[in-house]
Amino acid sequence: MRQKYQKTKHKVHILLHPELGESKADKFVNIFIITLIITNIIAVILETVKSIHDQYETFFHYFDMISVYIFTVEYVLRVWSCTHDPRYRGSIKGRLKYMLSLGAIIDLLAFFPWYLHRLLGFDLRVLRILRLIRFLRLFRLTAYTKSAQLIYNVFKSRLSDLMLSFVLSSFLIIIAACIIFFAEHGANPQFSSIPATLWWAVVTLTTTGYGDMAPITPAGKILASIIIMSGVALFALPAGIITAGFLEELKSNKKHKSFKCPHCGEMIDENSLHNNHS
Repeated sequence: MRQKYQKTKHKVHILLHPELGESKADKFVNIFIITLIITNIIAVILETVKSIHDQYETFFHYFDMISVYIFTVEYVLRVWSCTHDPRYRGSIKGRLKYMLSLGAIIDLLAFFPWYLHRLLGFDLRVLRILRLIRFLRLFRLTAYTKSAQLIYNVFKSRLSDLMLSFVLSSFLIIIAACIIFFAEHGANPQFSSIPATLWWAVVTLTTTGYGDMAPITPAGKILASIIIMSGVALFALPAGIITAGFLEELKSNKKHKSFKCPHCGEMIDENSLHNNHS
């Protein structure tokens, strides 16, 4: 009996973690949950259109309720089967540890506001906004797919470079704000303080250019021109870093291709297979 229980728990765990299995059922469950999350986000967006909300209010209500029930069942099954993972060994301790993990908290927030709303008995708009947290579940569900893993690896390997770029950009924004403030504050009331000028610096250096703040003095215009040209080069730096990271990661993936053996089911490195043949 216990062996059957453990086997069932193992199957449920694999079913809810598509990165661990390759059966059609695993893929179906993953696609179903992803589709449900996306349709929930679309529903939240459409509900803000008064004419659509008034016409389909009943549909939105029941769709949200059914979605919550599905998310609840999925969460309960994840908590129940998590002890199959070596990181969460222990019937109580392991499950508590899993429930406090970031992924489990995201899962909980996907449906808990709905129950909280029902228990409190009145409409809390902030809880309705929390439904958008369901979107975060997409990153959790696809965290182990090849494409998402590629993006994760790129940002992880290039994190120090991106942080340096962010620091340099922050310095440039502060310096630009200080320079333009001292050039403009006497003649232009829009640049009333350095914090107020920081908004101009961010909008200008990111080439957004809302036009709500602009220098009017000759010195301010000359300095702004220099700042804009400097910003174009510096703010393009993160894009270059990320592009280089993607190219390196793609090359690395090509060098370490692997496939599943049709006989034993184990993963075999393609390079090692070529080396053995040679």
